[in-house]
Amino acid sequence: MSTESQQLRVLIVRLGAMGDILHALPAVTALRAAHPEWFIGWAVEPQWRGLLAASCVKAISHEMPIVDRLHIVPAKDWGRHPLRAETIKDIRRTRHELRAARYDICVDLQGAVRSAVLGRWAHPKRLIGEEKPREWAARYLFDEQIPTTGTHVIEQAIEVTNAVAHEQLPVMLPWLPVSEAAERYCDASLAAFDGKPFVILNPGAGWGAKRWPTERYGEMARRFSEIGYGVVINSGPGEEMLATEVNATSGNIALPLSPALDGLIALMRRASLVIAGDTGPLHLASALGKPVVGIFGPTDPARNGPFGGAFRVLRHPESKRDHSRRAEPEAGLLTISPDEVWSAAMELFPDGR
Repeated sequence: MSTESQQLRVLIVRLGAMGDILHALPAVTALRAAHPEWFIGWAVEPQWRGLLAASCVKAISHEMPIVDRLHIVPAKDWGRHPLRAETIKDIRRTRHELRAARYDICVDLQGAVRSAVLGRWAHPKRLIGEEKPREWAARYLFDEQIPTTGTHVIEQAIEVTNAVAHEQLPVMLPWLPVSEAAERYCDASLAAFDGKPFVILNPGAGWGAKRWPTERYGEMARRFSEIGYGVVINSGPGEEMLATEVNATSGNIALPLSPALDGLIALMRRASLVIAGDTGPLHLASALGKPVVGIFGPTDPARNGPFGGAFRVLRHPESKRDHSRRAEPEAGLLTISPDEVWSAAMELFPDGR
């Protein structure tokens, strides 16, 4: 029996962050769809497990639709406290857990030295990674270095994952977990809208250079309210003040929410449109096939913007790719006006409003 036809055990390593996991998910969804009999594990940071499983389930279901097992790896915490006794104990636990799972193949979709080392801990027969990973030294830990030609990171992840069984996987919308508790949360949170459609505005982003001004999001909230839409302002941990500022500038007509990850997935499924910068919630909306308006500045949407589905991306032609963690909005980002964002949003509504 060939290796390809056996019930393979495959480990995916993509620890974080939110957008990066969402960009890896289409490839792994396609792998699961093509090979439902395989055992697939995923090593992930604890704060992002909700993208793969809605609760502590132990079998594939609507609550954990892609993987058979999660390996929770708090690698960032290890890096902050490398000599702490708890860290050393947890590293040993993780190494034993990965080794005991007896994976045949590991696919490193992170391209970092630490992710490649985790792959090595599993002792797979094949450790597969990109030929030109994000951290160059990681390639020397791979058994197979896969050249990629795709522009978008989703395309690149599929090219790497193709190597598992030497096939051409299709581009698919990822399967995301469904949480009954999160659905109840949505029912309660959205009751004030009385069933009317709503949009989600997400003013936060990883750093200040990617954040469109809050007063402009407030203008968007007012305009949507005037045409009969409810408005949810989403904020992640530490972004609550941004949501407060947006709501204040809108005249307090919006609904600020700070849902847990499963609640955010459920909210996104119900939204009519999402407007955000280059941040995890934008990529989540795109992964769910929702219409999105992406407001980009220092990052390149051709590489990691919305992919597939209905979307509009706004970016000043003179904005340059720069991942410096600057506090102030990038100059090109500030040239994008509320009128431009409104026009892009109206293009995406099927009724043309």
